[in-house]
Amino acid sequence: MLWTIVSWAVLGLIAGAVARLLVPGPDPMSIPATIMLGVVGSFVGGFLGFVLFGKDFGDGALQPSGIIGSILGGIVVLLIWRAVGGRRHALRR
Repeated sequence: MLWTIVSWAVLGLIAGAVARLLVPGPDPMSIPATIMLGVVGSFVGGFLGFVLFGKDFGDGALQPSGIIGSILGGIVVLLIWRAVGGRRHALRR
């Protein structure tokens, strides 16, 4: 169980860092936030892969994906985060 959590953290860090590198612009995130970006991106990537390839929802829609799916999911999550965060900053001014 411990190795599963450690491997998710390492995969999340790698996927989150690559996603942040591929999306231009500043992202003031800490290392734990980058790990969470990668982990959440993994589940988003798994869900998108599940939906795109037409599997039955009985097989499990919320599943972790591989490194490519994690990076793609991380990009989607980062773009959504920026869209929501951008509106929040616009409302404060």
